[in-house]
Amino acid sequence: MPDAVIVATSRTPIGRANKGSLAEARPDDMSAFIIKDVLSKVPQLQNDLVEDVLWGTGQPGGEQGYNIARISSLLAGIDAPGVTVNRYCSSSLQTIRMAFHAIKAGEGDVFVAGGVECVSRYQFGASDTGPHNDSFKDAETRTAERTGEGVDTWTPPQGLPDVYIAMGQTAENVAQSKGVSRKDQDEWGVRSQNRAEAAAARGFFEREITPYTVPNGAVVTADDGIRAGTTYENVSQLNPVFRPDGTVTAGNACPLNDGAAAVVVMSEEKASEMGVTPLVKIVASGVSSLNPEVMGLGPIDAINQTLQRAGMAISDIDLVEINEAFAAQVIPSAEETGIDHDKLNVNGGAIALGHPFGMTGARIMTTLINGLEDADKEFGLETMCVGGGQGMAMIVQRMS
Repeated sequence: MPDAVIVATSRTPIGRANKGSLAEARPDDMSAFIIKDVLSKVPQLQNDLVEDVLWGTGQPGGEQGYNIARISSLLAGIDAPGVTVNRYCSSSLQTIRMAFHAIKAGEGDVFVAGGVECVSRYQFGASDTGPHNDSFKDAETRTAERTGEGVDTWTPPQGLPDVYIAMGQTAENVAQSKGVSRKDQDEWGVRSQNRAEAAAARGFFEREITPYTVPNGAVVTADDGIRAGTTYENVSQLNPVFRPDGTVTAGNACPLNDGAAAVVVMSEEKASEMGVTPLVKIVASGVSSLNPEVMGLGPIDAINQTLQRAGMAISDIDLVEINEAFAAQVIPSAEETGIDHDKLNVNGGAIALGHPFGMTGARIMTTLINGLEDADKEFGLETMCVGGGQGMAMIVQRMS
């Protein structure tokens, strides 16, 4: 079967939702911009060779609706087909996986994959606004009862789980059931910020970010969320957000964000034929499911599944990127899969950089490839938890 390679990556800076630098940017405009930009990095590739635009978003409604993939394709001037994909936090990793599968099946050679999320623009509409299914009513009642003080440690409930549960409540459930302390979560959050600050200071993120001009003419060049000089002493003073006696705070969880990212995926044969140098080869991928009420543990099965498909052990992986939705879920996910913290999110993660849902999969892939080159390493693994009780993972091998 043909091999699939990633030949170019690009991302915008990440803005804080509603009050950040990208709050006035439309998601379709930002998507078109980053699609054009990533294609410009492959000058041998004519636009009419792009066979599909695979575009992820966590809320395909409002300005992110109307099949934003096709709209962005037209705005980018490439007139390729487009499909919008929603697997929440892993939406754009799913698009990369779809390109990978199409190439493996012999049904295409050139794809643009990626995604966007503009939480600031949800005011103009979002997809998850309909009435909930009454079949989950008992589960929702149980979750509501667990938002107060002194609740029992979470255990798997009988009957249907709460598929509509707030993500912060799932993090509290994970922290409880896995015994993740507030101190450990805060220390991880500080580590994420400190690592991101150090990476930014040495120009690491400049290599992967393309500046974006917002409607008022301002040029945004850097991520909003990195907080210089973050200390444990400061973070440890923050109040819990989701339960009065909880452990999840703004300092150990990701913020809400805006941003877009894209990659070009080609068959290795087509890249060679056109004289395009691959960055990485896609080795294997996987997706898992688990109880939505502890969705943060989704990476565990996804990682193990992907390693098995690749015929690899976790010790074979040089760098790992786990999406930092919450420190509460990163810590046990790493522990239960044997990930060395010295290999994990070495340039900071979403607690510092941000987590624009539809962008995140492609953003992490961009950062992972940048990190492999920066550290002169070979194998990288990307993984994340997914709302609704899922996990995804992908292994890549550096080629240049």
